[in-house]
Parts: sequence; C-alpha cells; structure tokens
Amino acid sequence: MTDRVRSAQSTARYGLTDDRAAEYLRAAGWWNEGGPASDRETSMVALSRSPDPDLALLALDRIRTSDADGWPALDRAVATDRGLRGRLLAVFGGSSALADFVISREGEWRRLLTDRQRSVADYAGVLLDAVGAVDTATDGIAGLTGSEAVRALRAAYRGLLLEIAADDLGHLVERELPVPDYAQTTGRLTALAEAAIRAALAVAVSIAPTGRDKCRLAVIAMGKCGGQELNYVSDVDVLFVGDGDLDAATRMASTMIRVAGQACFDVDAALRPEGKAGPLVRTLDGHSAYYQRWARTWEFQALLKARPIAGDAQLGADYLDVVQPLVWAAADRDNFVDDVRAMRRKVESHLSAEVLDRELKLGRGGLRDVEFAVQLLQLVHGRSDETLRRRSTVDALAALGEGGYVGRADAAELGESYRFLRLIEHRLQLQKLRRTHLFPEAGDTDELRWLARATGIGPDRGKAEGELLQVEFQRHLRLIRRLHEKLFYRPLLEAVARVPGEALRLSAEAAEARLSALGYAAPDGALRHIETLTAGVSRRAAIQRALLPALLEMLAETPDPDGGLLAYRKVSEALTTTDWYLRVLRDEAAVVERLALLLGTSRLVPDLIVRAPEVLRLLGDPDQLAGRDTAEVAASLRQAVNRQGYLGNAVAAARSLRRHELLRVASADLLGFMDVLTVCQALSSVWMAVLRATLAAVDRAEAVSAGERKARLAVIGMGRLGGAELGYSSDADVLFVCEPVDGVADSDAVKYASRVAQSVRKLLGAPSQDPPLQVDVDLRPEGRQGAIVRTLESYRAYYGQWSQVWEAQALLRARPIAGDEDLGARFIEMIDPIRYPDGGLDAARTREIRRIKARVDTERLPRGADPATHMKLGRGGLADVEWTLQLLQLRHAHDVPSLRTTSTMDGLTAAVEADLVLESDATALREAWLLATRARNATTLVRGKVSDQLPSAGRELAAVAAVLSPDADPGEFLDSYRRTLRRARGVVEQLFYEA
Repeated sequence: MTDRVRSAQSTARYGLTDDRAAEYLRAAGWWNEGGPASDRETSMVALSRSPDPDLALLALDRIRTSDADGWPALDRAVATDRGLRGRLLAVFGGSSALADFVISREGEWRRLLTDRQRSVADYAGVLLDAVGAVDTATDGIAGLTGSEAVRALRAAYRGLLLEIAADDLGHLVERELPVPDYAQTTGRLTALAEAAIRAALAVAVSIAPTGRDKCRLAVIAMGKCGGQELNYVSDVDVLFVGDGDLDAATRMASTMIRVAGQACFDVDAALRPEGKAGPLVRTLDGHSAYYQRWARTWEFQALLKARPIAGDAQLGADYLDVVQPLVWAAADRDNFVDDVRAMRRKVESHLSAEVLDRELKLGRGGLRDVEFAVQLLQLVHGRSDETLRRRSTVDALAALGEGGYVGRADAAELGESYRFLRLIEHRLQLQKLRRTHLFPEAGDTDELRWLARATGIGPDRGKAEGELLQVEFQRHLRLIRRLHEKLFYRPLLEAVARVPGEALRLSAEAAEARLSALGYAAPDGALRHIETLTAGVSRRAAIQRALLPALLEMLAETPDPDGGLLAYRKVSEALTTTDWYLRVLRDEAAVVERLALLLGTSRLVPDLIVRAPEVLRLLGDPDQLAGRDTAEVAASLRQAVNRQGYLGNAVAAARSLRRHELLRVASADLLGFMDVLTVCQALSSVWMAVLRATLAAVDRAEAVSAGERKARLAVIGMGRLGGAELGYSSDADVLFVCEPVDGVADSDAVKYASRVAQSVRKLLGAPSQDPPLQVDVDLRPEGRQGAIVRTLESYRAYYGQWSQVWEAQALLRARPIAGDEDLGARFIEMIDPIRYPDGGLDAARTREIRRIKARVDTERLPRGADPATHMKLGRGGLADVEWTLQLLQLRHAHDVPSLRTTSTMDGLTAAVEADLVLESDATALREAWLLATRARNATTLVRGKVSDQLPSAGRELAAVAAVLSPDADPGEFLDSYRRTLRRARGVVEQLFYEA
C-alpha cells in the first residue's frame, strides 16, 4: 500500500475526503507520517466536526499561503484558544463566502478570539464609526461619502456578520461553546441591520447636510426586521415617514436605500402605501388618511411588525400611535376574509410545482404558512387581548398558546417546526451569503450531508446524516401542513365539546370571533351545529370530531360557509343509519373536500344527497362522476321500471333514478368536471329516459285496463328538450301524437292516447321532495285551448290550414324522443315543409316574428327584473340568441340543409359555413348563449329553485361566480357577464332587426 493511500485512509478518519488533505495538513504542521502531530490531535478532532472538513482545511491552507507572516500566530491561537478554534473552523466549513472574507483581509481572524467578542450594543457604534459619523447619539453626519463610505460600511458590516455566524456555528466544532437559540441569533442579525440602516442614513445626510434642517425623517422597519427575526441574507422591508420638506426627506431616504443596498443588503420599501407606485416618503397625516380610507387588510397584516429603527424617534413613535389602533380593528372590516384569502392565494401562486415541496418559505408546510396563520389569529383575538400584540412570530405563537387560543402542545410543536425551518434557512444562506429558501434535492447527497452537519445532525443507527435530515425536514413540513386545523379549527371543537387533551379551551366568545373572521356570518349558529355533531361518546361523534376541523376549513373557503355547515349537519343527521357515510368521508380525503364545496355552494345538492346518498361514493372518482354513458343511464332506468309490476312503483323507480342522475350531473357540474353542453345533453338524456320509461309503463297499464292497446303514441320533444339543451330549471316541452291501431276508430284512439298522456303528466308532475318534472304541452296546436293529443292526420290538417308563423318557429326544435319511433319519424317528415318553408319567409311573416319578439321583450320580462342580467329574456340573453338563429333557419334552411338542426350551437356553426353570419358575430352569440346557460344552471343550483335572474350581489352572486370561474371576483364576473351579453345584443340587433 502506498504512502499516499495510507495517508488518505488516515485523514478519512477525520472526515477529510480530498486527496490533498494530508499535503495541506503536513504543510500546516498538523500531520506527521501516518497521523496527526502529537500536539494537534485536538485541532484535528475539531476540524472533523466542521460542517465540511475539506472546505475548512482548504481555507486554512489558503490563509497560510496568503499570510505567511501571520500564520504562526493563527496556528498558535487555533491550538490554544478553544473559542477561536470552534468559531473559525465552523465558519470555514460552513460558509465559503465568510471564509473568503477572512482570507482576503489580513488579521481579520483575530475578531474571533475569545477576548475580542463584541456585544450587540456595540454594533451601531462600530458601523457609525466606520463611516466617520460624528454625534453618534443622533446618528449625525458621516465623514465618508460615495464609494469610500460604501466600502468602509461593507467591511465593517461583514465583519460583524462574521462574528454572529461564528457564534452561531461554533458549538458544532467545540461542544463546550454556548448554543445560541433562535431568538438570540435573529435578534443579533436584526440589531446589525438596524445599525447598518443608521450608518447608511448618516451617509445620506452627509451628501446634503442642510436637508436635515429642513425635514424630519423616520425609518419604520417592517417584516422580519420589524419582528426582530431577520435572516442572514434578507431584504430589509421599511417605509418612511417625513415631515417638513418632503423632497429633501425623499432624497435622504433614496440615498440611504442605495448606500445600504451597495454595502449590506437590499432595502425594500414596497410595503408602503400604494406600493411602488406610491411616494417613497409620506407625512404622518398622509399615512393616516391612506390607512383609514384605502388600505387593504393585508397591509394591516404587514403593519403588525412595524417598528421605528432610525431617524427621528418622536416621529416614529407618533407613526405607531396612528397605525396601531387601525391594525387592531382590521378584523372588523367587511372585506377581512376576502382580503386575507386573496393574499394567501397570491403567495401560493408565486411557486412552481417543481419546487413546491422543497421551498422553505412559500411551499406547503413552509414558513409563510406559520406566519400567515399566527398573524391572522393575532388580528382576530388581539383586538381584545393585548398580550397577543407581539411582533415576533415565535413570541406571538407562544402567547396564543398561553392565552388558550391555540393548544399549548400545538403551539410548542409549531414553534419547534418554525425554528427548525428557520435554522435550515440560515445554514443554506450562510453557505454563500445568498438569499435562498430551497431545500436540497433528494439525490444531492453531498449537499444534504453538509447541511445536516451544519444543522447539528449526525449519523445514527446506520443511517447517514443526510437521510436523517430529510426525515426530519418532512416531519416538520407535515406538522405545519396541518396548521390550519391545529390553529383555527380544533380549538373551535374544544370550545363546544368535551374533547379531552387540552387544559385550555377557547371561550364561546373567542370561538365566535374566530368563526366570524374566517367567514361564517352566523358564528353562534355554527357553534351550535358543531356541538350537535360532536356531542356524546359514540363512534359517530368521534369520527365527526376527527372530520370537522378539516371540514370547517374547507367550508370557510366556499361562498356560503354557514349554509354549508347547516347542510352538512342535515345530511349527517339524515344519513345516521347509513353505515358507510362517515367512513367514506373519513377515509377518502377527496370526497370530503368535494362534498364541502358542494354543500357550501348549492342549496339544491344537499336535498338530493339525502335522497340519493349513493352518489357520494362517486365523488372520489371524477371519471365515474362525469363520464357515465347516456345510453347506459337510459338502459338502467328502463330495466328498473320494467321490474315493477305496479304502475306507481314503476314511476317511483323512474323518478328515483332521475334524482340520482340529477345529483350526479349537478355535482360534476359544480366541481368543474363537465362542460355546459355536456351538462345540458346529460340532463336532456335523463328527461328522455324518464319519459320513455314512464310512457311505456303507463301504456302497458292502460292497455290492460282497456282490454287492448288502441293507439300508437309518440312524444315529440320541443324547445330545449328537443334541442338537447335542458337546464336544471327547464320544463319538458312536448307534443303528443297518436295513431289508431288496426280496427280502432280515430276517436277511440285519441281517447286512449289522451288517458295515457294525462297519466304521464300527472304521475311525473306529482308533488315530491325532488325537483318537479313538469311535462308542458302548451306548444300544441291552439295552445291551452287545444287537445293534448292529436292524430298525425289532425296535425297535418291543422298545420296545413291554420298554423301561424310562431308555430313554425316552435317546430324548428321538434324531434321524436319517446314512444313509437316510426310514428315519430313520420311526424317529423310531415312538419319539415312547415318549419323549412320553400322560399323562406316573406316580408310580412318576418315582420310578424319581429313583432312577437318585441312583445316578448316588453311584456314577458318580470316586473322589477334587470334586463341586463335576466338570463333568459334579458338583452343578449338566451332568447335573443335563439330567436336570431331561428329567424335565419326559417329563412334559409330549405336551401341550406345544414341549418336543419335543433341545436343552437350547431345552427350557428352552419350559419357561418353558409356565409349567413360572420364568424366574429357567431362567436359573440355563442359566448353569450353558453355564458347565460351556465349562469342560469349555476343560479338554479345555488338558490335551490328555478331562477332566470342573475344575482346582483351578496353570497349568491359570489357562489355563481365561483361556479363559473373559481378565482373570479364577483364584481368582475358581473362586469364580464354584462360585457359579453352587450356584445351579443349588438349582433342580435343587426341580424334580427336589421338584416
């Protein structure tokens, strides 16, 4: 074995992997042949404990070669001064940037000697002295300016940063050195930043010293600086308050920002009123006016940490006197919940999916989650409890635990996780003094090993330190990911239920305040629901106690948390005997999440769930929920009806399956798994299946009663049913046509068919808890005065002699949907010449169509309805688009076969292809029709009843907006709706009234 190999094996005992390690050690006098020098064993052991022994040894060699004269003194100090040894080797192995700083400045290492340590109180004096400031009691005027001041301030700042880092890391190398806690390190970093701001301000004053006599300027720290919890590398958030000559104050402030940025760190003033668009410096009155009139809730959230740190102390104190009362009233604002949620979404949107699980700051379970939650609780409960008015996150979290707003154990665990993530953040930033929040990738073993050692984690029980670090990191992320349940919702249960484990519980008043802040409009009612659901010691109550914290959070994100919680209570009570109900919610997270959205959005869905609970099982599988084949649905319904021998049971089976399908489609629609045309087609298909099955069952029963079947009967779908465009609120418009069987007179056939038709209408329209099934025959010849059923020849005679143009228009959507297929086909063949007239429409009949439309617009719009937002009859609404297409069909369908369609969308496409409508105009009509259809469906689901008027405000509008566009602001949605329909109305006026 060669000497080089033996040396490598020997140095490896001390964590050194570099092939040149023995060479460096021999040059330093620390290594003899085969092992350390007798007087260097202690130093070698210390070196082995450095976060990166190879990096630390390389730094030692560099300083030896760059300062040969100073090396002996350093060498002796490392051997004899335990404090220096621990601090220096820890820095050299933990921060290549600080190692470079020490190496580049001769003798810089001496500041780490045990007898040279400075206290925090010295920082301001050191930095002010570095820039030659006089009158340090008031920061005064710097003697240095320009690049000279920047260089001097940079060196002094970096030297003090070195001291903080050395104390922070030293205990890793020398175990007897004190271990600074989180608050000590962040407090020292903050004090250093404040001192740098003061020195930079002194430099700014020196550039225009007369400006100090013309104005007063106070620097207010925000963010982590305000909370005295800064990182090693971080922006320092500030804002400025001025008095007197604001131009002079602004010059001073901008110069201070520039000097501090060049020498120490970036200074960010974006948290000021109006952000970067606002003036850099405002007066006290200007700040007061802005926060009272214009500020958003997140701005008060930012002001929780506001603290004067430099400049005019009295002006800074006056600023706090103005803003603090406003901060502690922020939770009373009407837009409190919306603003907080918007800020949370904005924070989360900044992150790409690739780094979501590695981002310490903004990722899931990251630092911002804890800070956000703590600040929200402070705003809610700090109004009446001044002990919560702490700037530091860990101090505020501890106060929340002491006050009973958070469980003590929860507060302690979250505090521990927060400090752990901040420690990781500090170590990552120290490495190269760069701002980073990204945890190493799982495959980067070298980086993980270094980070684990820098954090104080060593190998254990055969597991490498990097592996243990990953396990610990994931553990803390998982804990923080539950923070909303831990901080917001679990204590709500403890406020109303006998839940063991916590010594302190929220009072009823505090619980109501929290629920109110989270968006519950009637918190007292919500607490009663929680109490009812969790009362007792049954297994069911235990499962509810496990479910409710997460469910309350999910409901808080819906448009109607109160209605959702009430609906959940009703559903849970109704399904008490359904053994799988709570088990599915407990075991399938996707089901409970989607159920919360449905219950907090729709009033129709909860009633359907109670009567068709089996659909809940489908919520966990979007493909099953949205992808069921319509033919399969129809076959299932027909089989269920055919199995019933009694007519009433057959119709009940049809209605039951219709209820199931209605809930399935509504759920898929609200959850965004179905587009609007698919929804309309599915609803139409269900209606058709119900009509077919019911007609067949009634026909069989009537034939038995009459002794024979006396007529063939076909049902012709009209209106939206004919066009396969039914919504949740649509009736089924139909015509009944019959034909006598051989040997039966027409009159007897009509009587027989009429009894069948009337029975179908009566059985389906009978009152029940389900949405009504109204079979509407008002489009029949002679309207309500005419016979409900006619023979084919009677229809032929009527349409040939008496029909009016509006009846031809109504027939445009006619198609067979049930009963005898051959009879239905012959009916369609008979009406085609009527609805697609040869030669189109003459001028008189065109005027008649327009006259009827004008009457509809003026007479049928309900009193008090808003024409801009009435989805059916409003300007640019459904009727406008449909009548425009139908006029084109009456005029041109005889010559353009592609226009012979019952579908509005297909008809518009055909009109474009036939050069009857410009593509841009057709697009405007399509967008309006689809939007109005979606909005009409959503409004019915939200309100739980038929409605053609779009809500104008409040939670119903918010719910409709959320269904159509989950991230849309309700006001913006309403504006967009009106714009879309206005464009369509312009096209309608051109095509319908002018063409």
